[in-house]
Amino acid sequence: MAVKKSFSEKIICKNRKAWHDYSIDEKCEAGIVLKGSEIKSCRLGKVNLKDSYAKIKDGGLYLINTHISPYDHANQFNHDPLRERKLLLHKGEIKRLIGKINERGMTLIPLSMYLKNGKAKVELGLARGKRLYDKRESIKKKTEARDLERSLRLK
Repeated sequence: MAVKKSFSEKIICKNRKAWHDYSIDEKCEAGIVLKGSEIKSCRLGKVNLKDSYAKIKDGGLYLINTHISPYDHANQFNHDPLRERKLLLHKGEIKRLIGKINERGMTLIPLSMYLKNGKAKVELGLARGKRLYDKRESIKKKTEARDLERSLRLK
């Protein structure tokens, strides 16, 4: 289950599929540029990170394919649910991520979205895709750990 890191942090959405499909090597936190109707929709928890990823374009980092549902009370001023959203990182961090992505063939995947002191943040993971046998191996380890835990509890 999700554990809050501080009192002023509220988790909006987690990308559980990312942990199944990718092995995460490194994590970093980034701010996200949102419109007014988007942040209101985020506060209601209407966000889906399932097939989203981060892409480097024009020297900036953008979140692609993240679905933030339209806000009910915004009428004509609503946003496009799948638009590209800019991520806020320092220039040095972006350069370091570019180097790792190009050098090792890795991908930036959003792991979770949360509110921290009233501002929307995204936890990005530097990830490498798992193959089918890797997924089977991780499932096997989880079941063995669960069985061991269960047997210790029964004794």
